[in-house]
Amino acid sequence: MHAYRTHTCGALRAESAGQTARLSGWVHRKRDHGGLLFIDLRDHYGLTQCVIPSGSAVFAAADAVRVESVITVTGEVVNREPGTVNDKLPTGAVELRVKELVLQSAAEVLPFQVAQEQEAPEEMRLRYRFLDLRRERLQRNMILRAQIIDSIRRRMIAIGFNEFQTPILTVSSPEGARDFLVPARLHPGKFYALPQAPQQYKQLTMVAGFDRYFQIAPCFRDEAGRADRTLMFYQLDVEMSFVTQEDVFTSMEPVIRGTFEEFAEGRHVDAGPWRRIPYAQAMLDYGSDKPDLRNPLVIHDVSEQFRGSGFGLFAKITAGGGVVRAIPAPGAGGNPRSFFDKLNEWARAEGAGGLGYITFDADGPKGPIAKNLEGDRAEAIRVACGLKAGDAVFFAAGKEADAAKFAGQTRLRLGNELGLTEKTGFRFCWITDFPFYELNEETNQVDFSHNPFSMPQGEMAALETQDPLTIPAYQYDIVCNGYEMASGAIRNHKAEIMVKAFGIAGYPPEAVEERFGGMLNAFRYGAPPHGGMAAGIDRIVMLLAEEPNLREVNLFPMNQQGEELMMGSPSEVEEIRLKELSIRVQMPPAKKQG
Repeated sequence: MHAYRTHTCGALRAESAGQTARLSGWVHRKRDHGGLLFIDLRDHYGLTQCVIPSGSAVFAAADAVRVESVITVTGEVVNREPGTVNDKLPTGAVELRVKELVLQSAAEVLPFQVAQEQEAPEEMRLRYRFLDLRRERLQRNMILRAQIIDSIRRRMIAIGFNEFQTPILTVSSPEGARDFLVPARLHPGKFYALPQAPQQYKQLTMVAGFDRYFQIAPCFRDEAGRADRTLMFYQLDVEMSFVTQEDVFTSMEPVIRGTFEEFAEGRHVDAGPWRRIPYAQAMLDYGSDKPDLRNPLVIHDVSEQFRGSGFGLFAKITAGGGVVRAIPAPGAGGNPRSFFDKLNEWARAEGAGGLGYITFDADGPKGPIAKNLEGDRAEAIRVACGLKAGDAVFFAAGKEADAAKFAGQTRLRLGNELGLTEKTGFRFCWITDFPFYELNEETNQVDFSHNPFSMPQGEMAALETQDPLTIPAYQYDIVCNGYEMASGAIRNHKAEIMVKAFGIAGYPPEAVEERFGGMLNAFRYGAPPHGGMAAGIDRIVMLLAEEPNLREVNLFPMNQQGEELMMGSPSEVEEIRLKELSIRVQMPPAKKQG
């Protein structure tokens, strides 16, 4: 007989009755039923009930063992008594009558219970992550993650992609976040950077003549932690040669859709082809470039209906170049005043001046705005928003970007308040035609808005003749349920266009040569048109697991301060190590108290 187990704790069934079995695992629960001691023994595969009579030679040892201790038990598999069968448990028809018990490892008193899904402070959960991971929900999440990665890998190989690994120690690159730097001991004063993404290397793989690349790639970004973003994450990294934007969509959509369908467990997954929504339209219709399409509400621009109108506040805003956006609220007109007051309080808490509205009934428009707005203008708003008696409309006004953002927040709020947003299912779309450049509000300088290695639409002619802020790029995102799931682009494969594009963003040619010389040099020796994307593995798992936080789908995550509490990372380093690296630490000045 094997030293530790003949079966796993999830394997025994009614047909196993009469066999001698040996199981090893963790003590999940203990119950003393007056003369009979029950131990639920758990391993990765399941749970088996073990029984020790009071007269047994191992009763005292079993009685003394704490929960979460690791034991090995040997005994006879027997059918449970009628009325005690547990239909919710795969092993619930049988139990193990224990004759031998070996304590493999004793557990100390637990900081929190593993057998119960009780809430524990996040700091404690992360400090004792090895205990937290024993819980059924997190075990399920981690296995789901492994299965999803396996599914993606199989699908990519099946459509002709080759899996390559790119360097982890690389050069600093402007990917939109701070790099993690690694001192180069053999080159004092110089640093490697951990990759924010394998961007340059995957493009160079195409220049090297490989046609279809993918990688489940680790990425590192030194930025503030959020529920949907961590310092280190994994992405499905993809690049293809001789492709248009539509070719990327056609290749990758079935991979993402098929993966979701495989693990949806009856939840709706949008059939293809998914909607293509230009960035400008997304900002107008949904107030976001990450629209949650489970919410059916569509925002409307009603600036003209308020321009020169009797409602002075909005008339003044439109006269000054601002806009007014209308968010329809079907069925909201019959709600009590408290409904509208609550939304007004929410708007103020979000930093807005308030949330104006009009309600419609059989007698026409009602509310504070309607009192000062000409009847034909109110009617035009009702028609534009497709409303009827019993409905309402809310307004967001101000500078275009601010009004769009607040209208998007209001749309999400109303979708939930009115019960319009689907609770389950996965709604996908492609957001296309992102602006290549944006204006940096801090410096008032033109900067890249998305990916600096993308091809501007119109190529060199656009860069030479258009206002940079009007140039769209061949850039696209996959959005699911309000989350950016993937981001990609058709790449710039021409050195002269790359130098010109970076020049507009303030990088002189010598700086571009210094920072991106490897890629520029490669482009000068014949580069194919190419494009690709990267999809966030963590976010895919988070959505399919219906978890609100990426930390629930990662084995050993950091907290929001970038600390891994279990191992104590980051940590100080001995002075002798710093000297080896030619580094001197200069601490920031202490903050003044009071």
